[in-house]
Amino acid sequence: MIDWLRRDVEPVIELGSRTLPVALTRRKGAKRMILRVADDGTHVKLTLPRWASTREALEFAESRAGWIAEALNRIPTREPPRPGGTIAYRGAELEVSWLPEVSRKPVLLDDAIRLGGPESSLVARLRRWLEGEAQALMEADLMHYCTAAEVAAPRLRLSRARRRWGSCSSDGTVRINWRLVQAPDHVRRSVVAHEVAHLVHFDHSREFHALFARIFDSDAMAADKWLKTQGRSLYVQFD
Repeated sequence: MIDWLRRDVEPVIELGSRTLPVALTRRKGAKRMILRVADDGTHVKLTLPRWASTREALEFAESRAGWIAEALNRIPTREPPRPGGTIAYRGAELEVSWLPEVSRKPVLLDDAIRLGGPESSLVARLRRWLEGEAQALMEADLMHYCTAAEVAAPRLRLSRARRRWGSCSSDGTVRINWRLVQAPDHVRRSVVAHEVAHLVHFDHSREFHALFARIFDSDAMAADKWLKTQGRSLYVQFD
């Protein structure tokens, strides 16, 4: 049930033993209600048109309680990296080999990442290492696909977006989600190639898809399927 009777409290929806806040957002151009579960499962997002009443919106959310429960069940449990555990890197699992007496800087071995220093900063240092790897790999990807598309390579910025894997701004800056360094190579590269095609066609026209198909050198459908079915797993270990 949703409590909307008291105006001095945030509306919530009860799902068995769980109670989730409902964040309401009104948008002028919205034509229908859109319900989403936050990526971390902490609340429900409900976007509604200006004409919809709060009561109608919350009744709509309550009618989708089953869908919300299923969406919550699909959210992976957070498991921060720990000594002896693993981190995802380019589609593989690397053992976290932590030895206090070795260098604080992570070093990539065959099937492990070795580092020392304080255990309390282990997660932060592993994240910085992954972001550095992401920058280098994605810059190489960007150059490769820009050459194939016969366009100049633009600036690359790493993104920490929660829902978007990549974007291309009107000034030509390409942003790619750093977490893709944890995914298989063809998945990361598909996102970079997608944004390079947007440098030429700032839409999803037939010309855009034709260019993307020409420059991308792997299975785009397989990459899309991986992101849809396993993309959320990239948010399990790092905030």
